[in-house]
Amino acid sequence: MPTVSIRYWAGARAAAGMDAEVIQAETVATALRIARDRHADPRFDRVLEASSLLLDGVALHPADLEAQLVQDARVEVLPPFAGG
Repeated sequence: MPTVSIRYWAGARAAAGMDAEVIQAETVATALRIARDRHADPRFDRVLEASSLLLDGVALHPADLEAQLVQDARVEVLPPFAGG
């Protein structure tokens, strides 16, 4: 099963209480569900819902979340940033 390394940035890091974690999952959606279960905090859920996601440096769209992973992956969780 692929390893999904999830890296949290800014407000996502604060909500998760950590910089990163590693989850075994076959899809990004499954990895995010496991992360939600681990953190079980409504604030974490809100930040995750508002965040942009990158998969190995490429923007993820909702339809991409259920795609089967065929190798280990890195997911970046980027909450909205103020300013420009």
